[in-house]
Amino acid sequence: MSSDMSNLAWPIAYLGDALEGLALKSGLASSSQTLPPPADALARDGDSLSEWIGAAASCLGLEAEPAATSYEKVAQVACALGPALLRLPSVEPSRFLALLRGTRGRVCVLRPDLGESWIKADTLRDALCSAKETELSVEFDELLRESEIPRDRREPLLAALLRERLRGQPVGGCWLLRRSPATDLWCHLRQAHVLRRLCLLSGTHAAEYLLWVLSWFLIGRAALEGRFDYGWLLGWALLLLTLVPLRLFTTWLQGLIAIGAGVVLKQRVLYGTLRLQPDEIRQQGVGQFLGRVIESQAVESLALGGGFLALVAMIELTVAALILSAGAGGVLQLFLLIAWVTVSLLLSWRYAQQRQRWTRSRLQMTHDLVERMVGYRTRLVQESPDHWHSGEDQALERYLEQSLNMDRTSALLMAAVPRGWLLVALLGLTPRFMFGEASASAIAIALGGTLLAYQALKRLSAGLWNLADASISWRQIAPLFHAGSRQPLPGLPGFAIAAMNDSPASKNCREVVRVQDLTFRHAGRADPVLRKCSFSVQSGDRVLLEGSSGSGKSTLAALLVGQRSQDSGLLLLEGCDRQSLGDDGWRRRIVSVPQFHENHVLTETLAFNLLMGRRWPPMPRDLEEADALCRELGLGELLERMPAGMQQIVGDTGWRLSQGERSRVFIGRALLQGAEMIVLDESFAALDPETLGRVVKCVEARASTLVVIAHP
Repeated sequence: MSSDMSNLAWPIAYLGDALEGLALKSGLASSSQTLPPPADALARDGDSLSEWIGAAASCLGLEAEPAATSYEKVAQVACALGPALLRLPSVEPSRFLALLRGTRGRVCVLRPDLGESWIKADTLRDALCSAKETELSVEFDELLRESEIPRDRREPLLAALLRERLRGQPVGGCWLLRRSPATDLWCHLRQAHVLRRLCLLSGTHAAEYLLWVLSWFLIGRAALEGRFDYGWLLGWALLLLTLVPLRLFTTWLQGLIAIGAGVVLKQRVLYGTLRLQPDEIRQQGVGQFLGRVIESQAVESLALGGGFLALVAMIELTVAALILSAGAGGVLQLFLLIAWVTVSLLLSWRYAQQRQRWTRSRLQMTHDLVERMVGYRTRLVQESPDHWHSGEDQALERYLEQSLNMDRTSALLMAAVPRGWLLVALLGLTPRFMFGEASASAIAIALGGTLLAYQALKRLSAGLWNLADASISWRQIAPLFHAGSRQPLPGLPGFAIAAMNDSPASKNCREVVRVQDLTFRHAGRADPVLRKCSFSVQSGDRVLLEGSSGSGKSTLAALLVGQRSQDSGLLLLEGCDRQSLGDDGWRRRIVSVPQFHENHVLTETLAFNLLMGRRWPPMPRDLEEADALCRELGLGELLERMPAGMQQIVGDTGWRLSQGERSRVFIGRALLQGAEMIVLDESFAALDPETLGRVVKCVEARASTLVVIAHP
């Protein structure tokens, strides 16, 4: 590493300061937070280092996403990165570059003294790829000497050979910093440049509209004065030509705003789905949540479309109001325009209320129909034929009445509002016209303003109609959107890393779990399901927890693995509470296999379903261990039957697994995570005695600490 690059690099002891500096300089964080330095041992363990960086970023309210690129694209990708943390390979002790931003051919890095320096992208590429090139240079140098190639031609040949050999080689050691999806929505919109582009769109459209009005002012003035010379016509043509690039720029901005806002919305909704609590999803299926996420497309298209129309309409109404105030109608027409816009807003609010009632009625009829279809045979046997269709006529009449009311209001909003304005505006102009108090040019200005306001009201009606429909769709995704604001517990980086044997707690503590006076009650229930629960589990223990249905066994398991939070009491894992370890650190140390109906095999490969909680994409040793574990669990015959083995697609639309095979996949998924403690919640119920003995033997051999929940 060159001396210049050495002055720009951060040592591992100041890695926390580098992250904090990147967050502040790039605007991702508004306040500083002191981060403890990582342990030197992390430099020798890439996985633990990545976990530490992720935990440290979480403390700053950010996400650190590991990234990699190919050898041939390092310089190109580096110019598009930022903020990012780059690890310099083959440098002892480990050193890092804090990359702020990049431009064409250059990147800006943050120095340890918090200053900024620009370096060439090729220089950065050399620093990241020098280790790989050095390994091959010796081999290629010897080959070039044996080939008796002249010395002056060896250097370009060596560079070409290195590029060809390393073309597809991955270059890692990069972590991209970005805001967590739980961060305030306005911060994400600012980061996506949505707000700035929206202001630019407003100004551009206002300029476009004013130029359009000015062009017609020129041609109208020439017509009223009764002369058309080349100067007036040339000015009119130039103004119209100027509108073309402005219109293209406006359309381009609308597309950028729609894409940026849509990405932010979908990211927040998907993240909110993952942040829902068990009680919030217990009565709903995956399809319903997927439908809500898809509904965000309707919100995006309707809200953005209606928002653009309403924004454009307000700009046009403002210009029309200025023109009307300068025309023959004066203040009277201006007042009438304001009153008519108020009427339009009231009609749109009324339409939104009626649309909401109509939607509720439609959904209720749909749900009733589905229930009647599902329970058709039961109704045939148990219900009198006289009552099979009770209430259907009343529901249809109510639905028809609501539909008619909504259609009337919609017709008033879309048709009567813009056309009614023409009558109102002409009535406001009639007194000045009848008494001859206004000139022809003033009347022409008033008529032009009236027509401009008519076009604006048409856009306003369509925009408000779309916004009213978007508000209905919004109610479907609002719970997911609000759930996305729930911040996960970040934990302290020194405790939350995956290398648990190096954590301060595990060195001096053999007690895995301590529970003292634990109390928990479900939402909406007065009596707690767990009251003053106390126990401890030591490392290596095998605990059997028995109880009747509804006694709180599964609730206790959910509390232990961090899916729920206790109302009161103390819960420690390896001597640390959940605030110290964080959500991720807690769930890496204790893993649960939920009951069969709460666990899932995803439509992916068997390897993915086994290793999804450990690491993906996997290392070769991960696949080897997963294969060996499957055979220990009695899934060897299944692997032999599968044409693709571990790479066979399984799930609802792929390879069919029996209930017992699914149970063993769930157990294998938990064992492969290497957690300190495993909780099995009725995981052996679907196994025959012979398979049960084999699985129990495997679990006892591989689980460090085990808690088994079963019925007595």
